[in-house]
Amino acid sequence: MATTANPAQAAWLPTRMMIGGKLVAGEGQPVIVRNPSSGEVTTEFVGASLDQVKAAIKAARAVADKGEWAATPQKQRVAIVRNLLERFTARADDLRALIVTETGMPVKSFALHAQVGAPLAQMDAMLDLCLKLPEIDENPISLDERLNSLGGFVQSIRRYVPVGVVAAISAYNFPLHINLWKILPALATGNAVILRPSPLTPLSALALAEIAAEAGLPEGVLSVIAESGAEGAQLLTTDPAVNMVSFTGSTEVGSIVAGQAAPSMKRLQLELGGKSAQIFLPDRVEAAYSAAISVCMAHAGQGCVLGTRVFVPQDEKAKVLEAMKASLAYARIGDSTDPETTMGPVISEAQVQRCERYVKLAVEAGATVVSGGKRADRPGYFFEPTVLDVPDNKNPSAQDEIFGPVVSVIGYRDVEHAIEMANDSSLGLSGYVFGKDARAALDVAKRIRTGTINVNAFFASANSSSGGVKMSGIGRERGVEGIRAFQDVQVMNLGTAS
Repeated sequence: MATTANPAQAAWLPTRMMIGGKLVAGEGQPVIVRNPSSGEVTTEFVGASLDQVKAAIKAARAVADKGEWAATPQKQRVAIVRNLLERFTARADDLRALIVTETGMPVKSFALHAQVGAPLAQMDAMLDLCLKLPEIDENPISLDERLNSLGGFVQSIRRYVPVGVVAAISAYNFPLHINLWKILPALATGNAVILRPSPLTPLSALALAEIAAEAGLPEGVLSVIAESGAEGAQLLTTDPAVNMVSFTGSTEVGSIVAGQAAPSMKRLQLELGGKSAQIFLPDRVEAAYSAAISVCMAHAGQGCVLGTRVFVPQDEKAKVLEAMKASLAYARIGDSTDPETTMGPVISEAQVQRCERYVKLAVEAGATVVSGGKRADRPGYFFEPTVLDVPDNKNPSAQDEIFGPVVSVIGYRDVEHAIEMANDSSLGLSGYVFGKDARAALDVAKRIRTGTINVNAFFASANSSSGGVKMSGIGRERGVEGIRAFQDVQVMNLGTAS
């Protein structure tokens, strides 16, 4: 039975999963969800057993093999998914309260919109985009090729068909956003989906299950399971009945997922770690102080696209560091439900310890702590907003994803040096270039090896995809590419006899 510790937390704490279209209680090990703001137990419930995960796979496989959902006309299928989205939107306030409770994001955070409001709006635009994409298009074969050897004519077309069964495995930091960007495009393109959220933030996924159970989706099209360990996730990435794995998480775990999926040649969509660069050109260096705020106040640095490496001209570095320190002096660390809080906790004790470890490693490698650098003296999982004066890009704090409120500031000799250091990373998820001379900034941006690059802006849209290069992942989400990721291409060559 579920238990709740704090009556001030979100009133809606769903604990049932959905398997084959039905809400069910778990039969596996307990899942304990803690409030990062206090460390106290938010709720405890029984998670899915391995047999329940197998049942979800079986139900999804039956849907894919039967083919009725895939054969549903596109307009009708999108209308069904839009109805589901409208139900989610109607519960936006409840979902927002859940997010604040399980992630620790402050109620007045400028990033809270990205947790709930933005993905709901983007999903509506995504469904519009789905309707614009053709279900078939023609291959550009030459006129000579169109005349076949029998004297008839050939037409060659590309037909976009569902992948089949999609396993969606999501991260903890923006759970609703990530979950929606996996399940709704996959459903809209005719797939059956099994969602397995992070054990740290499963409640928003279970809320989606509860709402979806009332929406009348075809049985087995969507299942949502939650577990305390990784046994079910491992089955989803290895079972031959699953055709695709869409995973968001660390590069380390993503590499394991890729290895597990390889024997059955599953389609992979992996959004993994980031160590994004923010390059401030000499004519825009006065704005560099804001980089510390943009990282530390955006969900305590727990964002894979955040620009945690800040490159500034070497002769301006001391001024930038002082300005950053001054900007963070106004940060108010506190409970996520307190409207005065500007920076909340990281997700867990383990994440606090990770921040501590990397600050220690950075200092041992020559960095200096300018601001913060230690856990906050209060209950919960808090780490002070931290600015590091880093001597070079080889420092551990500049090479590894920390996933906390830690910014590494690195000086460059000239623009060529900045570009060289920005590209000196195994990761390539996002990046930023700031300059008053837009042409010069664009020229720099074109030379940064990353999946997304932002010039004097940050932009996210249903019509614009995102994804990583190098060790930051495979495939893309959002945009045309993010929709097509859930489809296979079947080429059909149609001839007419003479």
